[in-house]
Amino acid sequence: MIRSQATVGTDKPARYAKQLSSHLGRRCSVTEEADGIRIALPADGGGGSCLLVNEPDALALHAEADSAELLDRVQDVIGRHLERFGQRDGLKVDWMND
Repeated sequence: MIRSQATVGTDKPARYAKQLSSHLGRRCSVTEEADGIRIALPADGGGGSCLLVNEPDALALHAEADSAELLDRVQDVIGRHLERFGQRDGLKVDWMND
């Protein structure tokens, strides 16, 4: 399993996590876990997932997939949507591989 993470500074992490999971929940599997909300991309596209964790002044993103190509896909989908939703607040997602 290959992993990466990003910490997106915002004073509304719960709002963005809810908006992202609601929007992507139409095509992805969304489950609540003890640490946050996990969004799993469809298996027919290769799979992969991202755990959204609310922090005091940030939304932490923990992505994982079976290959670098699939991890890139997870990062693209999650990052692109979050940046679009947070455009007004200037959200920027910068991934770092573990």
